[in-house]
Amino acid sequence: MIFPDPTTAPGPSIRAGDFGELLVADYLEFTLGYWVPRTKMEGKAIRNESVKGCDIIGFKVVSENNTDSPNDELAIYESKASLSSATEPNRLQTAVEHSAKDTLRKSEALNFLKRRLIEKQDQMSQRVERFQNPVERPYLETNGAVAILSSNIFNKMAANLPNTIGNNHPNDKRLRLLVIHGNDLMPFVHALYTRAANEA
Repeated sequence: MIFPDPTTAPGPSIRAGDFGELLVADYLEFTLGYWVPRTKMEGKAIRNESVKGCDIIGFKVVSENNTDSPNDELAIYESKASLSSATEPNRLQTAVEHSAKDTLRKSEALNFLKRRLIEKQDQMSQRVERFQNPVERPYLETNGAVAILSSNIFNKMAANLPNTIGNNHPNDKRLRLLVIHGNDLMPFVHALYTRAANEA
């Protein structure tokens, strides 16, 4: 009942955006080795709206006994998907500009995440809390901006993607850029939603 509508706007674009966030979350977790809690989508109440806040948050704690290290890392990634039509000439630039807002959204997103884990009686809430006081408990912070594009849209944007500007980002020294593209991604997304809807 909370899956975005497959045909009525803005349902398809919400599907694309949610898929992009899940794809980037998997990339951070299974390729880059972050712990990426999956609580954000649990807060989805309106089917044809995206859940507000930071798109993807990942954590790395380098010490085996969970003691603080200044090399612990918080990663916050912003994803922007265009799977059926191109709405602007450079979707990656839009992701960079929206990522800059995460500096203000970070504290609210971490607080929400910790509260959700406490409600579940999940001890990992303490790991989130470790990243809520960067002055007394310093850590590294990485931001990411990701464009997820169907290949036909990627081909239209390809000339503009290298011109993406990131030096106005508040964390430009640790800003990571990523472009993901593939053929027929929107039909793939619809197929995934259909499979998930029929899973029960």
